Amino acid sequence: MGYKVAVVGATGNVGREMLNILAERGFAADEVVPLASRRSMGVEVSYGERILKVKALEHYDFSDTDICLMSAGSSISKEWSPKIAAKGCVVIDNSSCWRYDADVPLVVPEVNPDAVEGFKKKNIIANPNCSTIQMVVALKPLHDRATIKRVVVATYQSVSGAGKDGMDELDRQTKGVYSLSDVEPAKFSKRIAFNLIPHIDVFMDDGYTKEEWKMSVETKKILDPKIEVTATCVRVPVFVSHSEAINVEFENPISADEARNILRDAPGVLVVDKREDGGYVTPHEATGEDATFVSRIREDKTVKNGLAFWCVSDNLRKGAALNAIQIAEELVNRKLLSPKKKAA
Repeated sequence: MGYKVAVVGATGNVGREMLNILAERGFAADEVVPLASRRSMGVEVSYGERILKVKALEHYDFSDTDICLMSAGSSISKEWSPKIAAKGCVVIDNSSCWRYDADVPLVVPEVNPDAVEGFKKKNIIANPNCSTIQMVVALKPLHDRATIKRVVVATYQSVSGAGKDGMDELDRQTKGVYSLSDVEPAKFSKRIAFNLIPHIDVFMDDGYTKEEWKMSVETKKILDPKIEVTATCVRVPVFVSHSEAINVEFENPISADEARNILRDAPGVLVVDKREDGGYVTPHEATGEDATFVSRIREDKTVKNGLAFWCVSDNLRKGAALNAIQIAEELVNRKLLSPKKKAA
């Protein structure tokens, strides 16, 4: 008997990707139900070769549903995730709502898969921030070998991280530049077309943005509380896939060649690192792929035991939808969740 899976936020970028990946990976689901707000009721979405009609979250009974993949934002998750969890349905939430709750595991399956065992406290598992996920996938095998002390990261984050509105704004403004028409910002604080914006999420009292704070706090929770992280998060005029320039200081010596070999064997990582023109991965090439790509691995001579490298991943897939489904697969593979008898 398979599982019954609900996808909340099924009409959004990540929700649609969740449906695609469930089908691609052949997840053990007997039934998949797309959910959204009442205004999206009846909208058709793809699930493999099938077309499903979206149902209203407000009217849906979760009592016979096993897993809920939640991708509808923090406010929706705050209201609905506890209600859904109380029905015995495990919620895997893509928002920031539950990430910092001590009773909710924050999981990247390639990094801390054992953490899923803690889901029973609230029946909720949190998906980390997209920029954090790809970074810790690359950092974990290096940390196991040489112990990370400090990370300095600059991100180059695509507009899809701001949802469909962000993608629409880049499209509209790009056309506007060429047609000499409207390029006024609406979603972003400044023009994004042919520009960079060093500002993602709200500013905090210390001058960092909430996005930058998330990368530090989440890395500590997922990987090691002793690791210090300082981030500068930048929105760039790219539709899909986030890139990161990562500088790492280790407690123990590690060479670029050793790091390269370790990462080649690491789960979820694909090394493309040739010291020649084009011998690296760009966000365009990472789009639609599941891997976290690592390139430009080199030793940082300005600090003892330092390395620098380039990291790229599809933020809609590994940075969101794929990671959530991998968490669901961990629950199934570890036999932590049995299908309810009522599942179709």
